[in-house]
Amino acid sequence: MFPVSALPSSLPPAERRPIRELPDELISQIAAGEMVERPASVVRELLDNALDAGARQITVRLASGGVRLISVEDDGLGIPREELTVALRRHATSKIASLSDLETVGTMGFRGEALAAINAIAELSILSRFTGADSAFVLDGGTGELRPVARAVGTTVEVRELFFATPARRKFLKTDATELAHCIEAVRRHALARPEVGFSVWHDGKLVEQWRAAATPEQRLADALSDDFVSQSVAVLREGGPVRVVGRAGIPDAARSRNDQQFFYVNGRFVRDKVLSHAVRSAYEDVLHGQRQPVYVLYLEIDPARVDVNVHPTKIEVRFRDGREVHQAVRHAIEDALAAPRAGDALASADAPPQPFFKPTPLPPSASWSQPAIPFQARERGAGDFEAMWPRRSEEQGHALVTGAPQWQTEAPAMSFRAPVGLPDDEASPPAPVMNQDAWPLGRALAQLQGIYILAENSQGLVIVDMHAAHERIVYERLKTQLDGAAITSQPLLIPATFAATPQEVATAEACAEVLPTLGLEITPFSARTLAVRAVPGTLADGDPVELARSVLAELGQHDASTVVQRAQNELLSTMACHGAVRANRKLTIDEMNALLRQMEATERSDQCNHGRPTWRQLSIRELDSLFMRGR
Repeated sequence: MFPVSALPSSLPPAERRPIRELPDELISQIAAGEMVERPASVVRELLDNALDAGARQITVRLASGGVRLISVEDDGLGIPREELTVALRRHATSKIASLSDLETVGTMGFRGEALAAINAIAELSILSRFTGADSAFVLDGGTGELRPVARAVGTTVEVRELFFATPARRKFLKTDATELAHCIEAVRRHALARPEVGFSVWHDGKLVEQWRAAATPEQRLADALSDDFVSQSVAVLREGGPVRVVGRAGIPDAARSRNDQQFFYVNGRFVRDKVLSHAVRSAYEDVLHGQRQPVYVLYLEIDPARVDVNVHPTKIEVRFRDGREVHQAVRHAIEDALAAPRAGDALASADAPPQPFFKPTPLPPSASWSQPAIPFQARERGAGDFEAMWPRRSEEQGHALVTGAPQWQTEAPAMSFRAPVGLPDDEASPPAPVMNQDAWPLGRALAQLQGIYILAENSQGLVIVDMHAAHERIVYERLKTQLDGAAITSQPLLIPATFAATPQEVATAEACAEVLPTLGLEITPFSARTLAVRAVPGTLADGDPVELARSVLAELGQHDASTVVQRAQNELLSTMACHGAVRANRKLTIDEMNALLRQMEATERSDQCNHGRPTWRQLSIRELDSLFMRGR
């Protein structure tokens, strides 16, 4: 903080300034400051116009990173001669004509500000030939001169010396290489949304990027991003109600440290929206490790009347009429795509959506079991409990006692804990089934390495499984299924903890009075500005109830209540599953290893543990051959 003495002793008297209209040129320059941040902003606006004109081939030519020249050529419908001069006027557009058109915008552009704003800060010219016209015409944006020229049907917009009229803005630009990279990224974003359109980018006379018209969306994804993106992602498809979500979402293993490969489109328009970003992050939070960023290209289709695109001049922000509806649709679409085990992806087509290998047989509501894991449904033998295949060994035999995970009675309101019942030591295990490594994607167990990893053989080569991480996910998914929205047990406080609350915290506590008990919390008003914490979750009874209450209320105030409840329950169950899973250095028999592999193939999200780490890895025969230089 600066000292009070540093403040001016008195403010200068206010100077009376008359209210007057701004000149049109200054108004356009102000508008340009909102929508034109750098050369890439101009490229984005001109590409929007080209696509709205029905272009099937677009060529972008740049010089000095787009500062000296930006030229966008298309083969669209073109602009009639009499409309060329109108195109450079402020708020002149062919996209909308009434308020109803604005509320149901179906085009990329609609504001009618881009060309006028660009013309105010750069040297602009438009060369266009309308469909059916005898010749083309070029309009000089500075002088307004219109003259005939030769050109095929379509439009070319040239922008030279960007920010020449506002030199202060030009000083904020980065190097030519940086500005070029932003321009290429702007073209890439449009290319990902329009696979049927061809795009090419030239810089200083050299072709730097090109994407030919693709036969399928997957081919465009492979061309614009990489083949690895397609191979390391799963298909997303969810249809129902007013929202449709399609695209591809990267598997957790493909996550990156930066969010530079996250593309979300609403009705073909690239957007950055907090609702959509939070929905995607919520879908990944159960399988993503640490602060890693998922990769995805997702397309949301919705009735234009249910989304407002007139939020910001750059048109990169939107506002949904029902944000919760969109959030749930996106979240469930990605969760469903990531849920199916991917152990068999190498045996299936990369373009086909993953399917579960088999679905576990549901248990009756009154069922109970010793370990909350999916019963092993063997193809050649009758159903038996996976945990029952693990003999209970004593310390005298040199093995640690298996404590197991909690006993769960679905009709009981609370949880009880006891160790699983195993087979007696003198009881022989059932004969192992005949393994079919082609039918089982994770293959046939071979051995256990250092008491930590399971080595298995499938038709692709060698599979390495982290047995604790894999079993932890199996237990976790079973616990989630059995909890199914039940409330977390709470511990009443002998003396309620009171604290001075903000008006927002008081309002949130009153609005979420029915949600807080499902989190094991009881927070009631103590006075107009004071809240009292009367109960906390039993597992957090030793913590600070006030800090817990404040953090929960803050999250409830920002996010949907059901999302907060689900996240809190999952964190608790994840801790329980970690303690209940088989530990390292536990010696397993071949039958036990195979039972674990079969459960992994049937369990949702079994490719990652509860903390987002991978549970298995595949080493192909080709990779093994390269290690030993075979065939060289």
